[in-house]
Amino acid sequence: MKILVCGGAGYIGSHMVAYLLENGHDVIVLDNLQTGHKDSLLGGKLYIGNLKDNEILDKVFTENKIDAVIDFAANSLVGESVENPLKYFDNNIGSTIKLLEAMNKYNVKYIVFSSTAATYGEPENIPILEQDKTFPTNPYGESKLAVEKILKWCDRAYGIKYTALRYFNACGAHINGKIGEDHRPESHLIPIILQAALGKREKIMIFGDDYNTEDGTCVRDYVHVSDLASAHLLALERLRNGGESKIYNLGNGKGFSVKEVVDVARMVTGINIKAEIAERRAGDPATLIASSEKAIKELGWKPKFNSLETIIETAWNWHKNHLNGYEK
Repeated sequence: MKILVCGGAGYIGSHMVAYLLENGHDVIVLDNLQTGHKDSLLGGKLYIGNLKDNEILDKVFTENKIDAVIDFAANSLVGESVENPLKYFDNNIGSTIKLLEAMNKYNVKYIVFSSTAATYGEPENIPILEQDKTFPTNPYGESKLAVEKILKWCDRAYGIKYTALRYFNACGAHINGKIGEDHRPESHLIPIILQAALGKREKIMIFGDDYNTEDGTCVRDYVHVSDLASAHLLALERLRNGGESKIYNLGNGKGFSVKEVVDVARMVTGINIKAEIAERRAGDPATLIASSEKAIKELGWKPKFNSLETIIETAWNWHKNHLNGYEK
C-alpha cells in the first residue's frame, strides 16, 4: 500500500512510518515540522507543509497514488488547549476537514485517525469501554471527539471508511534505539523522569499523593509507541478488507501509579531519581485504564511491549544516547 502519514515526523507518527517501512509499504509523510523532527524519519517521502493548505494537499495527492491515510497531525497539549481553545479547534478540527475534502476529491476511501482517551473525560468505568459516555474535560479531548463525529458523517455521505483509535499514555522508544520521544517542552511522565536521571532536571514533581489509589498517586495506562503503530496498520488492513468504520481503545489494560513508574525508572537506570510531592493538578482523574479487549479480539492486536520495565528500558536507551533529542 501507498500510505500517507500526516504528522509523520512526530513522536507516534515517526514510529508509524518506521513500522510501515518494516512491513514493506510505501510511505508519504506530510508534516509542518512545528513539533516534529526531520531526523525522526527512517525513510519515506517527506512533504513539508500544513494540512490546511489546499496547494500542498493537491501536490501530495496528485504526485502520489495514495491508497489510505493515517492521521496524527494535531496540537496535543491539554493545558495549552484550556488556555487557547480556539487554536485547538481551528487546527485539530479545521486541518482534518481539509484532509477529508482532499481524500474525497481524490477518491481515497480509508483513514485511521489518532484519537485519545481524553474523549472520555472523567471515566464512569474502570477499565474504560468504547461505549462509555464521552464528556471531555478539556478542548483537546473535545476537538478529537468532534473529529470522530465528522468522520461518522463523512462515511455516510462520501463512503470514507475510518477507524478512530483512542489511546492512553503513549510511551517508550523504538527497539532499534534510533527514534524516540523528543517534545519541546516535554510534558510526558516517563521522559521527564529520565531527564532527571540524566541530570537535565534537579527532580521530578509528583502532583498529589492523596488520591483514592493504592499508594495515593494517579494511576495511568502506559502503552508502547511501537504497539500503537502495529494497531494502526491492523486497523487499516481491516478497513481495506471490507471492515466497517469503528472506534477502538488502545492501552495496556493495566495501570501503574506515578510512584511505581518512578521506582521502575530508578531500577532500570540505576540512578536514585529525586521526586517531590506537590499539590494536585486540576482535572487529573485518579485512575485511567483502558479495556483493549475489542481491539485484541477484532483487530488481532497483540501488544509486545506490555511490561513497564521493558517500556522504560527502550525509552532509557533512546534518551541516554540522545541527550539533546534530535538536535545535533
